[in-house]
Amino acid sequence: MSGAALLCALLGVQGPLDEGALVVREDTAEIARETFRLTAVRVGVGAGWKLAATIRYDRTRPVLVLDPIVEIGPDSAPASLEYTVADPREPVRILGQLSRGRFGVRLLGRRTERAREFPAPPPAAILDDSVFALYLPVAWRARSQPVAVTGIFPRAGRREVLAVQDLGTGATTLNRDAVALRHITVTGGANQLVHLWLGADGRLLKVQVPSRHLTAERARAP
Repeated sequence: MSGAALLCALLGVQGPLDEGALVVREDTAEIARETFRLTAVRVGVGAGWKLAATIRYDRTRPVLVLDPIVEIGPDSAPASLEYTVADPREPVRILGQLSRGRFGVRLLGRRTERAREFPAPPPAAILDDSVFALYLPVAWRARSQPVAVTGIFPRAGRREVLAVQDLGTGATTLNRDAVALRHITVTGGANQLVHLWLGADGRLLKVQVPSRHLTAERARAP
């Protein structure tokens, strides 16, 4: 089934296509919990997705809550972004829109407003160093040979060209259990290397950032 046909079929699904929670650890210490939901939506005149995530860093003060919502078009390109950064030191609302191969971003603070544009040649994805479910659309791009993906980090104000590759099934652990999962790597940029681990059904189960000693694992179902 083609990507467009699959999207049309997904629009008939009632409820979210996927939702879950990730437990984020630095080394072995839990530092945050992230919830996310993927739904099928209409984007413009076509079928697409909406990926919404909320992550709360509350093990230290001040508490930081990040709440991005990305709309993704039928070509898997990011169409728009609404992002609330709940930081008592500097709360920010970030709005983004894709237009003619560029992703325009506005950052609205208490007393300031900034705008900038990022070249966004396809394939592209919206990312954040501290929100891990956003890697799911990157995983969709993975093939057996490396694929160049434009990563746009609106909150950090940077753009990176990343190499995404599907390494097939590999051994890892999930909630301390030994498992075999689909293994995807994302190389390049500030994070250097990110490991993505997906289930057979395409669900994102684990993200690892070795350079930062970070792991985000899907929590066990209650």
